[in-house]
Amino acid sequence: MSRKLVWIDQQRFRGFGCSECGWRFKPSEMLSGGSFADVMRNFESQRDNEFASHVCADHPTARQH
Repeated sequence: MSRKLVWIDQQRFRGFGCSECGWRFKPSEMLSGGSFADVMRNFESQRDNEFASHVCADHPTARQH
């Protein structure tokens, strides 16, 4: 399976998710940093780490088109 991090734009969710399952990224904590660039790096790091570690079988909801 070649899953990808994709942008999802739906009525009830707008954000990042998995191309192959129902996983959606929801930041688990308030992001902080000394500058906007720091906050964005922290956000992207958290998002990428959670995406890499999620198991598609744990999020069986099919992606809606």
